[in-house]
Amino acid sequence: MKRDLKFYFQLFWATFKLSAVTFGGGYVIVPLMRREFVERLNWIDESEMLNFVAIAQSSPGAMAVNTSIMVGYHLAGIGGACISLLGTILPPLMLLSVISVGYSVWIQNEIVKHVLRGMQAGVCAVIVDVVLQMGGTIVKTRSMISILMMIAAFVAVFVLKINVFFVVLGAALIGLALTFRKGARV
Repeated sequence: MKRDLKFYFQLFWATFKLSAVTFGGGYVIVPLMRREFVERLNWIDESEMLNFVAIAQSSPGAMAVNTSIMVGYHLAGIGGACISLLGTILPPLMLLSVISVGYSVWIQNEIVKHVLRGMQAGVCAVIVDVVLQMGGTIVKTRSMISILMMIAAFVAVFVLKINVFFVVLGAALIGLALTFRKGARV
């Protein structure tokens, strides 16, 4: 579908400004995209927007980026997908670039070092909490295979020092085998 330069600029600006003012992940930007593309610009209809969000949600990657790419592709093919991708990733890229410059300057400051050390402790606490909650959920299922896999994964990584990639790959293969075995019994 052939579009003029004005359309591409409008598509870029719409995705750029949405991405620049949205903080909090993909679900935050969806209503704003709907308002922009469905209500204000009338480029797509409500059902198309819902379909794009559903596909983006089930695809790997950031939901806002995936949705923007699909909207851009729907509106103007590969060129539209590229323009909307650029408009969506440019604001966070610019922000992270500024932060990285500031980081290298401020990291020498003792106060900043201590704040970052405290943040590391907080992140560690959050990770421990998630592990305990997920482990508790596995134990509550009373599935001996799941419990043994959890214990084996812990031993493999922390005691035997096996790379996490191989542990995840092994768990995935065991899960596939169990799924096929269960499917053969039905």
